[in-house]
Amino acid sequence: MWKATWGLLLLTSICHAQDGDETKRKGHVSVVVVGGTGDLARKYLWQGFFQLYANHVSKGHTFSFYAGGLSPAEKGRPVLFDILKGLTCPVELTAERCALVKEQFLRLAQYRQLKSAEDYQGLAQHIATQLKQEGMAEAGRLFYLSVPAFAYADIADRVNSTARPPAGAWLRVVLEKPFGHDLASAQLLTTQLSGSLREEEMYRIDHYLGKQVVSQILPFRKENRKFLDPVWNKHHIARIEIVLKETLDAKGRLQFYDQYGVIRDVLQNHLTEVMTLLTMDIPANLTDGKEVLQKKLQIFGALPQLDRSCAVVGQYQSYNAEVQQELNKTKDHYSFTPTFAGVVIYIDTARYDGIPIILSSGKMLDERVGYARVLFKNNVFCVQDHSSVECNPKEIVFYFGHGHLRYPAVLVSKNLFKPSLLKDGWKEVTESGDVSLFGRPLTDFHVQTPAVQREAYAELIAHVFRGRKDRFISSENLLASWSFWSPLLDSLAQTFPRPYPGGPANGNLLNFQFQGHEATFSSEAVVTMIPQDQSENFQVMQGKYRGAEMVSAWPNELVERLASDLQEAAEEAVREGVPFHLALSGGSSPIVLFKRLAQHHYSFPWWNTHLWLADERCVPPSEAGSNFYTLHEHLLQYVRLPYFNIHPMPVLINQRLCVEEDSGALLYEREIGLLVNSSSFHYVLLGVGFDGHTASLFPGSKLEVDGERLVALTESPVKPHQRMSLTFSAINRARRVGVLVMGKSKHELVTQLSRIKDTLERLPITKIHPKNGNLIWYIDYEALLGQ
Repeated sequence: MWKATWGLLLLTSICHAQDGDETKRKGHVSVVVVGGTGDLARKYLWQGFFQLYANHVSKGHTFSFYAGGLSPAEKGRPVLFDILKGLTCPVELTAERCALVKEQFLRLAQYRQLKSAEDYQGLAQHIATQLKQEGMAEAGRLFYLSVPAFAYADIADRVNSTARPPAGAWLRVVLEKPFGHDLASAQLLTTQLSGSLREEEMYRIDHYLGKQVVSQILPFRKENRKFLDPVWNKHHIARIEIVLKETLDAKGRLQFYDQYGVIRDVLQNHLTEVMTLLTMDIPANLTDGKEVLQKKLQIFGALPQLDRSCAVVGQYQSYNAEVQQELNKTKDHYSFTPTFAGVVIYIDTARYDGIPIILSSGKMLDERVGYARVLFKNNVFCVQDHSSVECNPKEIVFYFGHGHLRYPAVLVSKNLFKPSLLKDGWKEVTESGDVSLFGRPLTDFHVQTPAVQREAYAELIAHVFRGRKDRFISSENLLASWSFWSPLLDSLAQTFPRPYPGGPANGNLLNFQFQGHEATFSSEAVVTMIPQDQSENFQVMQGKYRGAEMVSAWPNELVERLASDLQEAAEEAVREGVPFHLALSGGSSPIVLFKRLAQHHYSFPWWNTHLWLADERCVPPSEAGSNFYTLHEHLLQYVRLPYFNIHPMPVLINQRLCVEEDSGALLYEREIGLLVNSSSFHYVLLGVGFDGHTASLFPGSKLEVDGERLVALTESPVKPHQRMSLTFSAINRARRVGVLVMGKSKHELVTQLSRIKDTLERLPITKIHPKNGNLIWYIDYEALLGQ
């Protein structure tokens, strides 16, 4: 009878070949949930595996289920039984069928202690003995590691060395997040796991990819291409919002949460994955994991690096006290861990250039809700009836659930288009009641929702069983994501999060705005104060420094002043009827100025500005070490400056870097002579290094004997050694020269410079004396006061 039934089921399975690997080899499947009596297993995993069993028990497979834990069997068994008693039946089963399936499932599930390598070896022997006794072929083994990430490597090693199935059967190991704490730890974990498991055997789970709405983002985009292709670009999309709000605090999770915070816990994984699904090119085959990965990696490759200015962070007010109590910290302990974050991201591609993508999440907010919202520009001008549909905002909302709507849905504004009905059990919502969304009645939208709501874990467990990897995180995907987020996390490590009371009382306290790549709280109040014990020194040095004008302020205010002074100088040149010629030095200090100019000075006369370099490293301009690369990354790509007004130093000629015979310095000097009146720049902005060098004029330089030369090849004491630089002669011809000095680390240099006379050999910056122009020192309080 068994053989006849098996043959019938095998014949039936041929009709379902699209399901994947499990249809290619029917037989026995052993499911091992390591950490099988933990919180995640209790809430989601056993319900998911029960759903899997109910769906496949009559399709040619047999199963056995094991809950693995550190406790001995006599303690673990009753805990497991208590969990399994609470399982609920899938809605598609009748009560009679459900009772039978549940009884079978309970008989097939057992608890085993999995603490040592011998325990795993004993489990493998038990599986082999059972298969032999019952004459069953083995299809595969599924290990679900519902344990802390630090245990992954050891467990993977034990599975590999003692519990692998025989040849011909598959092995699939599911890993729960977090997959590392930053890029370095993710790389280490990836290396450790790769020593035991093949990439195709690992299923890194992000439960957001199992949410029904999230799983339909790509199918929705593909099914509606004829409507979306013309408008899914920077000319029509105003912005994209991806939001996950929670009302709960972090109590009970603080051992984990205080190490990770909201960005690592939610943004780096859940919301980033949603962002890639919204913006990646649509794969030809949506179920091809390799093609999906390739499209995702293209997006990661087009993401500019984030820094602290791109984000705002907050922390609910009782969090620190909860940390002190739950983690046994002292009363003076302060946690910098953010419980709220808002980040603005841009994608550097022709399709999405300039579209702000806002990722935001937090605990103790006003409601529990998650959604991705694509807002379109509305170019319809309504003369009279502003309540008509065509006057409404245009948007597509992928609503993950909860909130006012309470159920997952895909919503499309009726003045945008009517979408095709999603497949796989979706239906249109025709009754909206009094529900509104983002201030608009639901009747303004076409709404689709799943006919039957399914848990994300159940969906993903089914995908693991079928061997589908398109909804899981590969090692390349993981490392690309950490590579993108780690610089921001590093820059925020010692940033004080804004306190907020929690819940509706937050009001507008967490509202944030963005200009370009900079995000700031909308209601932020800046209070600056000069330390009392330093005020006398400040008064002595205010106004003059080394006989020249000095401007000093806190860093933000100083950069604002410098940017305004540059715009004033540019406008003055334009009023005179000539182009504004600006030469900029390299290094890290000018980056904040570049960002300020790009994000705030929209009236700057860029069309009539020529940008020159005061110095350049002898590296290809496409490398991050190039001053021109820095200028492009932080300024040029964001302003409307004609490309023929940009003058990079010719350090790469004939595929060679700074070879004297190629005469690159002479070429640049001739270009200056042709375009700059009397070879006199309107403004030269310089920095000063710890050794007193400026531009690429270093201590010991012999350039004072070069007479009237404007550009020269120089040598740096640090790599890359070869440089090209404006000479003292070129700099001192300028109408204005600014020297920007920032940071506490420059305090000793500022003090030293204030006390000595000109000494070119030791401190080249002292050679800067414009002949017919002005010298202005821009020194922030940190450099001036050492505070």
